[in-house]
Amino acid sequence: MKKGEIYQGVIKKIDFPNKGKVQIEDKTVTVKNGIPGQNIEFVINKKRGGRVEGRLLKVLEKSPLEKREAVCSIFPACGGCMYQTMFYEDQLQIKARQVKELLDPVIAKEYVFEGIKRSPKEFGYRNKMEFSFGDEYKDGPLSLGLHKKGSTYDVLTASDCKLVHEDLTKILVCVLEFFKKKHASYYKKMQHVGYLRHLLLRRGDTTGEILVNLVTTTQEEHDLRPMVEALLALNLEGRIVGILHILNDSLSDVVQSDETRVLYGQDYFYEELLGLKFKITPFSFFQPNSRAAEVLYSTVREYIGDTRDRIVFDLYSGTGTISQIAAAVAKKVIGVEIVEEAVKAAGENAALNGITNCEFIAGDVLKVLNEIEEKPDLIILDPPRDGIHPKALPKIIDYGVDRIVYISCKPTSLARDLEVFLERGYEVEKVVCVDQFVHTIHIETVCLLSNRKCKPDSYVKLSLDMEEYYRIMDAEKVGK
Repeated sequence: MKKGEIYQGVIKKIDFPNKGKVQIEDKTVTVKNGIPGQNIEFVINKKRGGRVEGRLLKVLEKSPLEKREAVCSIFPACGGCMYQTMFYEDQLQIKARQVKELLDPVIAKEYVFEGIKRSPKEFGYRNKMEFSFGDEYKDGPLSLGLHKKGSTYDVLTASDCKLVHEDLTKILVCVLEFFKKKHASYYKKMQHVGYLRHLLLRRGDTTGEILVNLVTTTQEEHDLRPMVEALLALNLEGRIVGILHILNDSLSDVVQSDETRVLYGQDYFYEELLGLKFKITPFSFFQPNSRAAEVLYSTVREYIGDTRDRIVFDLYSGTGTISQIAAAVAKKVIGVEIVEEAVKAAGENAALNGITNCEFIAGDVLKVLNEIEEKPDLIILDPPRDGIHPKALPKIIDYGVDRIVYISCKPTSLARDLEVFLERGYEVEKVVCVDQFVHTIHIETVCLLSNRKCKPDSYVKLSLDMEEYYRIMDAEKVGK
């Protein structure tokens, strides 16, 4: 096989993340962006150390798993919802298998794999969407939406995206039409010129409150009052509570604020999870699927178990959602998060919910652990996609707590970190997946780890529930 050669083949399976495997004679070629069972045409574009990678050119024949039509007009050009032509149950099976196949070789001992928990909503589940301004082709009309698959520049207008509530689609179309009439320019990343950058939309699933964030450079001046009036006149199911103009002259293509101007209302909205209320600002981290987040956090609370009179560390705590859920059954929860805005929001949210046994610290977990005087009885980990910093891992393990709950949004990072935990005396009791990102390749995983040194000798069997544990212990007492 040589670079540039074109082949045809059937995708036999998909490994995480979205790595299709095609067998050509005695070679296995990895081709992304496919579905198991598709007959595809691809070009060899990379050869490295015996590994061969190809780029998908076109689907010659659909997979038997593709049993329904796409629900979005820009599929499959948009790479966001790779699995939308598959029924949801088939998507769940693929994701659960991918995670289990990643973890089994690492754990290599008996543990309970509890499968996958589905998202309560299959469509319209995202409470946050970051849309980009651009054009669909060079010098084409202004577009606003999502990047074309495999392209850094071409932007497809997402006028019927089914991942978001219809309210957000109406807002997108309104903003796009406004700036088309204005003949406003969009920001070109290579030349660093242009005005329009992003439209960041956030909507509370339970509250219906909407925050509209227009992100531009300062290279042009436009009267935005007519846009505000047009947005407020829209017939929406929810309610716009704030419209912000965020100025960003950064050279890099990131959504950030040099200055934020409130054009209407307020710079936050509220969302509710598991009976708790959360104030969310434009850049606050919050799980993007509110209803699936409730499933995730209920699972974490179940895995945490009884924490009465115990101190819990919530590392990488974000806006403190998990901390507050754990606080109801803990002596004290200490949350550590590097993003100062998130820490501030966490403190405000705890006060909003009347929770007094949470403390939130702004800083890098690696450094903060050296400064905290308290010692944890239990640790919750919810790191970013790349997992835990290698230097922070030993510090976490050295606390020697009997239980650790690890929440991962990238199972390959989880598998890597588990190797260290297992080497240092921990074992995996149980794992479950929670699907927060329906139709996409992404999956959330929750893992319960226990310290072998802390487990009573008479209770070594994995994954027994507490009721059976006490039954065993009582039987041993009677025997004595």
